[in-house]
Amino acid sequence: MASHAPHYGPRIFKHRLQAPRLPLGALIAPLVLLGAWQLACLTGLFPPQVLIPPSGVARALLDMAASGELQRHVGDSLHRLIIGFIIGALAGMAFGATMALSRLTEAALSPLFLTLWQVPVIAFVPVMVMFLGIDEPFKLAVVAIAAFFPMALATFDGIKGVPRNWFEVAKIYRLNVFQLIGRILLPATVPAVLTGLRVSLTRAWVVLIAAELLAADSGIGQMMEMGRQLFQIDVVLAGVVVIGLVGFMLDRGARWIEAHASRWRTA
Repeated sequence: MASHAPHYGPRIFKHRLQAPRLPLGALIAPLVLLGAWQLACLTGLFPPQVLIPPSGVARALLDMAASGELQRHVGDSLHRLIIGFIIGALAGMAFGATMALSRLTEAALSPLFLTLWQVPVIAFVPVMVMFLGIDEPFKLAVVAIAAFFPMALATFDGIKGVPRNWFEVAKIYRLNVFQLIGRILLPATVPAVLTGLRVSLTRAWVVLIAAELLAADSGIGQMMEMGRQLFQIDVVLAGVVVIGLVGFMLDRGARWIEAHASRWRTA
C-alpha cells in the first residue's frame, strides 16, 4: 500500500499554489477577469442570452440576498457539507489508522480501497439514488464519501511516516493505546492529517455542488439548476461566483487551522 498510495503529506502540498500575500496582488487577476468579461459583453461577442455582464450578476446576487433566497441556499449547502464532512473525515481517519497499524488489514483491504479511490464519486450517484433516494441522506452520503478517501490516505501516510523506533520506545515505557495516540501518533501525524482535512473539505464541497445539480430541492447547485431551466443566466453565473467564494473561504480557513495547529505541534 505504501508504495502505491498517493502521498498527501506536507512534502507534496508545500509546493502547491499559494495565495498572494499582498492584497493588491491578489486583486489583479479578478480585476482582469472582470474587465475581460465586461468587454466581451459590451462588444457583443456573446449574446445576452449566453453571457450576462458582471453588473447583471451583481444585481442578481443583491436581489436574492434581499429576498433571503441566497442565504437559504448557501445555508442548506453548508449544513450538508459540515455534517457529511464530519462523518466522512472521522471514518477516513479511523480506516486509515487501522490500515497503518495492522498489516493484516492493509493486505486485505488496500487493493479494494485503492480501486475504489480511482472511481469518481459522481459515478456512485446512480446507485446511491436507487438506495437512498434524493433526500438529505443521499447528499450527506456523497459528501462523506468524497471526504473519506483523501482523509484515509492522509492518515495512513502520516502514521506510516512515524519512525518505527518511536513505537519501540512506547513499548519500553508500556504506553497504552490512548497514551500512544496522544503522545506519539497525534503530534507526529498533525501535518499530514491537517493537509488531508483541507483536501477532503475542498473536494467534498465540489462534489456536493455536483450532487445538488443532479438531484436536490435546495442548495446552491439546485439554485443554479433552476436558473438554467428558466433561462436565468444571471442566476447561474451568480451561483458560480458564490461557489468560488465559499470554496476560497473554506480553503483559507483550513489553511489557517493548519498553520496554527502546526505551531502547536512545534511549540
